[in-house]
Amino acid sequence: MKWSLFRHNRPRKPKSVAREWRDSVIFAVVVATLIRWSAVEAFVVPTPSMENTIQVDEFLFVSKLHYGPRTPRTPLQVPLTHQTFWGTDIPSYLDWIQLPSWRLPGISSVQREDVVVFNVPDLRMNDGIERPIDLKTYYVKRCVGIPGDVIQIKDRVLSVNGTTLEPPPEMKFSYLVRAGQAINQFHFEKLGLDSDDYYLAGHTRENKVVYRMFLTDEQRRHLEEAPFVEAVIIDYTTGDDPDPDIFPAAKSNSWNADNYGPLTVPREGMTIEVNDSTLALYGETIRLYEHHDDVQVADNALVIDGTAVDTYTFRQDYYFMMGDNRNNSLDSRYWGFVPEDHIVGKPLFTWLSIDREAGLLEKIRWERMFRRIK
Repeated sequence: MKWSLFRHNRPRKPKSVAREWRDSVIFAVVVATLIRWSAVEAFVVPTPSMENTIQVDEFLFVSKLHYGPRTPRTPLQVPLTHQTFWGTDIPSYLDWIQLPSWRLPGISSVQREDVVVFNVPDLRMNDGIERPIDLKTYYVKRCVGIPGDVIQIKDRVLSVNGTTLEPPPEMKFSYLVRAGQAINQFHFEKLGLDSDDYYLAGHTRENKVVYRMFLTDEQRRHLEEAPFVEAVIIDYTTGDDPDPDIFPAAKSNSWNADNYGPLTVPREGMTIEVNDSTLALYGETIRLYEHHDDVQVADNALVIDGTAVDTYTFRQDYYFMMGDNRNNSLDSRYWGFVPEDHIVGKPLFTWLSIDREAGLLEKIRWERMFRRIK
């Protein structure tokens, strides 16, 4: 008994400095991973598709609590990475094990006009690499269509269920700007335009300079009043002509980004008759995102797990996403619906904004720091 008490009261050997550091790092990584999975994650925006709501090189805090965090699908992944190791093209995960994934309860569901971060479903937007859902490339767009909505665009005007959707503040569209000679860089900077907002489109027969620019209404008005500008013309993406890159592919002979739809966004429980028209609209969505073992779409027939079906009922909700910089955005008009299981979270605010083209002392856009995303 005395020996037992002696052993119990013996002072512990102090931890070495190396062991203290190791334990601290492990604890920090575990806590950061749990927070990143369940609550909030930081993202950086690499493209101008959401200007001016979100600028290039803005760092966002994205809430996963709003729509509910997803349980992990790919467990064999290095913590705090996405797709690859930092600064390399080396994959940071193994897809040998894929777990069933569920969404935990959230504060709300995705609402129309929410800005949303999601895993882009289309293979082309993932460098042609087939990845697990939770490791697909992150995109941020505005949700303009929730499950069951009817989307239509006429001459750039977006309507949902027959009602025109109010455009976001400072939304950009594409214009052709004709000038007598090359426009000085000073004027671009004065208008707040960077290299993502314009490019030289060519010259006229009279050797006038033509630019394609992505402008807000205010920027357009300033250019129209500028003495060095001869004309500012609406640049319809393809006019009345079809766009071969439009979604769905069957409508590429009649739709384009400026004149699109009508198209109904699928919702969970929605049943469609299987025919050539519905398969043209929804066949690829059913085949790729409805989680059947075997789906064949051919000859106006839908065959699921070896059985031809006359009707189909969708298993999950879908969303239609568009960038606020409408003519400079690859979005649902080109790659289709976003499945509910691809939704990541809701951006809350910008915590850092960097202007890559500014001088050293003007690199940080202080006026955009901690701006609420809406």
